[in-house]
Amino acid sequence: MPRDGWLLLVTRGVRMFAYGFLSVVLALYLRALGFREELIGLLLTLTLLGDTAVSLAITVSADRIGRRRMLILGAVLMALAGLVFGISDSFPLLLIAAIVGVISPSGKEVGPFLSIEQAALAQTVADRRRTDVFAWQNVVGSMATALGALASGLMCQTLLVVGFTGANVYRPLVFAYGAGGILLATICLCLTGAVEAGNPDSPRRAGQWLGLHRSRRTVFKLAGLFGLDALGGGFVIQSLMAYWFYVRFGVDPVVLGGVFFGANLLAAASALIAASLARRIGLVNTMVFTHLPSNVLLILVPLMPNLPLAITVVLLRFSISQMDVPTRQSYTMAVVQPNERSAAAGVTTVVRSVGAGLSPALAGYLLASPALLSVPFFLAGGIKIVYDLLLYRAFITTAPPEERDRA
Repeated sequence: MPRDGWLLLVTRGVRMFAYGFLSVVLALYLRALGFREELIGLLLTLTLLGDTAVSLAITVSADRIGRRRMLILGAVLMALAGLVFGISDSFPLLLIAAIVGVISPSGKEVGPFLSIEQAALAQTVADRRRTDVFAWQNVVGSMATALGALASGLMCQTLLVVGFTGANVYRPLVFAYGAGGILLATICLCLTGAVEAGNPDSPRRAGQWLGLHRSRRTVFKLAGLFGLDALGGGFVIQSLMAYWFYVRFGVDPVVLGGVFFGANLLAAASALIAASLARRIGLVNTMVFTHLPSNVLLILVPLMPNLPLAITVVLLRFSISQMDVPTRQSYTMAVVQPNERSAAAGVTTVVRSVGAGLSPALAGYLLASPALLSVPFFLAGGIKIVYDLLLYRAFITTAPPEERDRA
């Protein structure tokens, strides 16, 4: 890859480290500030919905205004959100920062970054290498998220040992997240004009909407299905799963950091396996046949009678749950026109963010009730299984170019 490609991998790593770092303690921090579970769930939902609005505004403008400029803007919003969350305990102010800024309560990708990065990367590699590049991009992200989760738990433990209490245990971590946004913006400044879209000032195509024209129907169908998947996943985002472990088993933050460190390492390894598997059985088959068993494992987590078994099932699930991610991203880039890739990535990402943003508020209410504490896992697994079946039915006959060439 050219220098810009490597820089885009670095930005992915920095960003995902910060996301993993914050996600382990975000719900615990908000609880330490005195907010009830219902308000925490509402805030996390509005955080994700706000990220969606930011993503849509930035992504649809990136090719026209400049991809580098939009990446820098997203990084600045990330830094500002971390600053406000660190200095304030006012719910209205935190709400504004959550809606306008970029914060990941799930430890997963949010904001406009990935859509712009993948559009830039897809134009630099051959079709047969696209899935491999996206797999490595996801490896970098998963490894960075894992290291961020581990560092978060260790830092919390250190602060507890030296005498910090209450919200002050978590506040330095929130400020560190904001610093990650500043570092991200600095790296984006080093990108060159090679990452920009060609002919950004060319006339709009007839019938174009949100940057889509010939592939609009395909993109909207994919977006709807991806949104359903994200709706299910939103019930068990990493912040809420960490909180569930804390309530159910009384797990310390340092242990939670270690658990999610291991989980994200397994997710990183699974991304590489996914690329190899996709070459053998195809992108759609890889997406569906690895995702279905992971969702069954998700349903089994709250049924485990003790902490070691629950952690084991979570780790087993993470070992296959992310194999659909690079294949999904590669498939989206493959079945749309090249000049629609930025828009396709943006639209599908935004719809996924909307889906993921609707669930945490309901999950917060469920977590507040001891009798309903495990229901989010059942809802998540069931919805995601429905998504798998619908995706297979809709797209099993639509092969990407590299699979048609082999045929």
